[in-house]
Amino acid sequence: MRRLFALILCHLVNTTTKPPSVFISVLVRNKAHTLPYFISCLESLNYPKNRTILHLRSDHNQDNSLDILRGWVDRLSEEQSYHKIITDFVGCDATCAEFPEVSWTDERFIYIIQLRQKALELARLSFADFFFSIDADAFLTNPSTLEHLMGTESLVVAPLLPSAGLYSNFWAGMTESFYYKRTEEYRWILDRKMVGVHEVPMVHSCVLVDLRQEESDLLAYDPAKVKEYNGPVDDMIVFALSARLSAQKLYVDNREHYGVIMLPLDEKQELKDDLPMLVSTLLEATVKGPIIKVLPSLDSHIQQLPSKSKLGFDEIFMVNLERRQDRHDRMMYNFDNLGISYKLVPAVDGRKMDETFLAEKGITMLPQFSEPFHGRALTYGEIGCFLSHYQLWQRMVDENLETVLILEDDIKFEPYFVEKLEYLKKELVQLGDSWDLVYIGRKILHNSEEPWLEGSEQLVRVDYTYWTLAYILTLRGAKTLLAAEPLNKMVPVDEFLPIMYNRHPNKTWVEQFPGQKLSALSVHPLLVFPTHYTGEHGYFSDTEDTSVITDMELLTGKEGSSDREVVPDKGSCGGPGCKDEL
Repeated sequence: MRRLFALILCHLVNTTTKPPSVFISVLVRNKAHTLPYFISCLESLNYPKNRTILHLRSDHNQDNSLDILRGWVDRLSEEQSYHKIITDFVGCDATCAEFPEVSWTDERFIYIIQLRQKALELARLSFADFFFSIDADAFLTNPSTLEHLMGTESLVVAPLLPSAGLYSNFWAGMTESFYYKRTEEYRWILDRKMVGVHEVPMVHSCVLVDLRQEESDLLAYDPAKVKEYNGPVDDMIVFALSARLSAQKLYVDNREHYGVIMLPLDEKQELKDDLPMLVSTLLEATVKGPIIKVLPSLDSHIQQLPSKSKLGFDEIFMVNLERRQDRHDRMMYNFDNLGISYKLVPAVDGRKMDETFLAEKGITMLPQFSEPFHGRALTYGEIGCFLSHYQLWQRMVDENLETVLILEDDIKFEPYFVEKLEYLKKELVQLGDSWDLVYIGRKILHNSEEPWLEGSEQLVRVDYTYWTLAYILTLRGAKTLLAAEPLNKMVPVDEFLPIMYNRHPNKTWVEQFPGQKLSALSVHPLLVFPTHYTGEHGYFSDTEDTSVITDMELLTGKEGSSDREVVPDKGSCGGPGCKDEL
């Protein structure tokens, strides 16, 4: 009976315990372009707003950041959802010019230090359980971010927020002079090759502090409040060293995909240069998380989308399986933000094939083919993928399309993709008709560098390569591919293309296609990469995740042969444009 009473009492205590209170502090300056997305993400957090104090500080704006913030606060005040809202808004006057947004002077650092220290002290005075400092260019796409971070029970922890480049909100190394140090661990954490809560020397831009722990009293942004401080005048470094000097640890959590962060401007850039980076950041968010949907009340503040164009191509095709509407929606969002006009091409679905379909289409497998890794026959997905591209080549010829860009639906674009592609096209025009195919996304399979095209700073002569993520093809190239009559001696399409530009290591396969060959190049660095890599959480292959052809005699007219040359491991990587696979 006593045990039963204890269990009931414990249950009553647990069900009546309030969630910890959190003090969210946001500093805003000249962020009108990011605020609609930032606010929408912050509002989407599922943490109880009645346990949240919202602190907003904004000053020296040269845009309409204050208008957006005031409109937001007015709406929140009507809703009365937050426990409390603290605003500290300062209008722009003649002193605005003294606070440049890009150049980080000592005076600006001191000013920011004062603001951050004041926010931390306000959180302590509010008796909040947690202090959550977040910048207005950090977009949290995971609604459960706060719960996950609180669950680490760390004094200081940050959610990993990658950018459209290699930048993020943590350091994995710090020099003796307390500045950034490049380490191998940084890429392992950033790429989530090591998943967990990792001790690091620096976190910034989005940080949760557990104020319930006594040690939090020793944390500070103001160097004057840090005993024996001898580091630079920098709010991030002061905070990190205040933890180190008091023997406390900082952590970054990459167990979940929490969101993304903007790549900061350098001193040579202007505020207007932040707009294309915003686009790249929004696209990066969709790679591992949802599309950032802006609240209806903020729609009017969104930057106008660029007008659509084919970027100088006769057509831009995007291949998509009809059952993968998720990928289609994501790519439409990408194209809208990039200003790309495209045509949707329904992919041939391997799941809907059978041997009768293959017989009707006259499809037979290359007799000598055996998949280099597993020694198997073709899968129906590989056949479907080949047919999807084959039909595009045929369409080019039928519609007399001189140059097209072909994109698959599981790709991510590099920052400034459109600008880089336009630069590439200028050189291709200068090259005239000396090329047939140019990869802008691929997987390199060799360990030696590819030779640069003579006189070029962005094109290499392509070696053995996998993937058909993204490539430019000419009409002559399409005719060459069709003339090889590949349907009656089929191999995977990313094996066929290297055969056709005569860089495939299996010469037995090459001999089966004796006709004219392609002139193939690749841009370096690449402009497109896959959204997921083999083995990574979220990876799924519609090509490989289908059944394997079993009736070898039907496919080849004779028994399949296992006599084949050794092909380099698909997992190897090297040379220009190489991106290691997870």
